[in-house]
Amino acid sequence: MFESVLIANRGEIACRIIRTARELGMRTIAVHSDVDSDALFVRQADEAVLIGPAPAAESYLVIGRIIEAAKASGAQCIHPGYGFLSERAEFADACAAAGVTLVGPPAAAMRAMGLKDAAKALAERAGVPVVPGYHGQKQEAEFLRQKAYEVGYPVLIKAIAGGGGKGMRRVDKASDFDAALEGAQREAQSAFGDARVLVEKYILAPRHVEIQVFADTHGNVVHLFERDCSLQRRHQKVIEEAPAPGMTAEVREAMGKAAVEAARAVGYVGAGTVEFIADGREGLKPDRFYFMEMNTRLQVEHPVTEAITGLDLVELQFRVAAGDALPFSQEDLRLHGHAVEARLYAEDPEKGFLPSTGQIWLLDFPEVDGVRIDSGVESGGRVSPFYDPMLAKIIAHAPTRGEALDRLAEALGDTLVAGPKTNLAFLKRIAESHDFRAGRFDTGYIDARLDELGAVEQPPFGQSVAAAALMLQRQAQRGATATPAAPAFTDPWASEHGFQLLGERHVEIPLLVDGERDAAAQSFPDGRVAVSYKGAEATEADLLSEVDDIPAAFGDGTIVIAAGRALIALRDGRQVTVAPFDPFAVDLEHIGEAGGTVKSPMHGKVVAILVAAGEAVTKGQRLAVVEAMKMEHALVAPRAGTVADVRAAAGQQVAEGAPIVVLHEDE
Repeated sequence: MFESVLIANRGEIACRIIRTARELGMRTIAVHSDVDSDALFVRQADEAVLIGPAPAAESYLVIGRIIEAAKASGAQCIHPGYGFLSERAEFADACAAAGVTLVGPPAAAMRAMGLKDAAKALAERAGVPVVPGYHGQKQEAEFLRQKAYEVGYPVLIKAIAGGGGKGMRRVDKASDFDAALEGAQREAQSAFGDARVLVEKYILAPRHVEIQVFADTHGNVVHLFERDCSLQRRHQKVIEEAPAPGMTAEVREAMGKAAVEAARAVGYVGAGTVEFIADGREGLKPDRFYFMEMNTRLQVEHPVTEAITGLDLVELQFRVAAGDALPFSQEDLRLHGHAVEARLYAEDPEKGFLPSTGQIWLLDFPEVDGVRIDSGVESGGRVSPFYDPMLAKIIAHAPTRGEALDRLAEALGDTLVAGPKTNLAFLKRIAESHDFRAGRFDTGYIDARLDELGAVEQPPFGQSVAAAALMLQRQAQRGATATPAAPAFTDPWASEHGFQLLGERHVEIPLLVDGERDAAAQSFPDGRVAVSYKGAEATEADLLSEVDDIPAAFGDGTIVIAAGRALIALRDGRQVTVAPFDPFAVDLEHIGEAGGTVKSPMHGKVVAILVAAGEAVTKGQRLAVVEAMKMEHALVAPRAGTVADVRAAAGQQVAEGAPIVVLHEDE
């Protein structure tokens, strides 16, 4: 076994690799960008090496710096995790040239399967059915547009490199093709350094089923059963489970055999995943699945396979890389129960799943029997705009699928996150969704049920805002805000007991609710202290904790925590930030133009400005593109008008709410 490993990755997977490496007695070396200097994985590693600035293209994707760090630290092997360089054949070549073992497949296998077009060609030669489409080398927009027409809409544009839903667009009509192609190519270039794409038919009612394969250097190749990854959003997996609902022994044998033969065909070594798309309109059938691609790496969702097999896949990776034979045959493997994984992301489902960044004021996971948490962040950390927004994976295992989903829903319900907006409430609704539990789903399940799953804009819980306002008032009465360093929130002209000559005694509380100007009212019915907000009320009698305690727990399930000068109220997986309104902190620069200012909805980088000052635009026209966490978001004109000013430039980093384009309405 190796004595040391350098982990060429970050976040959750780096923490995951460190855990197994330590159990095997290995010294662990982390590499990190400057923005990750105090990250959890860096502190967990035995050593850490700075390799560059925040952008991945200048740090985690720079092969030379990774190799230099391995040599300087004396690492015997490099584990690439998933993402970044994990499927780059040139990285495998560089490791071999440097005399450092890569914990992964050989470069030849990466080249054969790492690019979707080449992998599909190989599968076709092996007699495995593939989805109809164009998988060749020509990349001219006009040519690809013609191929889409020949295949027939809807089509899927997919980056030939990488995965994780990056560089992928579904196109339903020809008029949307050019914009979708441009976005997919730009996203693919940013995420993988390769802008090439393929175009294929979009299968209606598709199920996404993948087979975990493992191979050693002694000629042994097995599969570790299947995972169902059909619950997706923007082609990014949200919920994964094993085994696949509705899977039969006949289909499992057919898929498993096809996956093993594909791995054998390229001389595969280590952990890999062969992905299939199945036509789910009539259930899973042995003649209704198609090869999509092979991921020549460990997958994000590998914990569900570990749960149902009892194996540590990272340990197997290390042992196979060290030259050991697999310690089991296909006949030795058995399924044990059911496992489900949910990906907790820093994103806002109520605003189109926009990435959310910033300080993590609280991250607390419950201890639930049969539930495992894999995370790379913690309370006090930050979510940056430079990397994937996943906060954690919550994995539930139980004897049956229903019990596993029950455990997952319980764990999600008891998880607390404050700071960046998350998909926590959204995940819980999925876990409780009737049709999903009944096995009636495909890859379009989430998009068809956004309202039902809470992925639509909705007002905050009134009681939660009132509870936070009540605690702000308590702090004001003590002459302090949430932190001693912040200025006191007091008004010398307002009576603390709301004395007045007429009407019920009350004091207006000026607030910022999620950054918007608002107000609550404090009153004193029957000598009690109460705060009301839009018809909802919170009183000191509702407090389950001491009156002045922060965090504060209320009877309706709201928990209020400190977040700098503000308070964050948490309830049912949702959060709202409530702060005292300070009229002297108002940004006066853009008063009078707010209605015509198109702002960045997130922290990120402006990758394209599509209009110029003086240009006339129509409602819905694309004005700019902002990228955060490897995903793009198009800013569109809210109405027709003329561009008065462009406030940002391509390549510029912008904060959430930063003005990008100012419009004047045409008269």
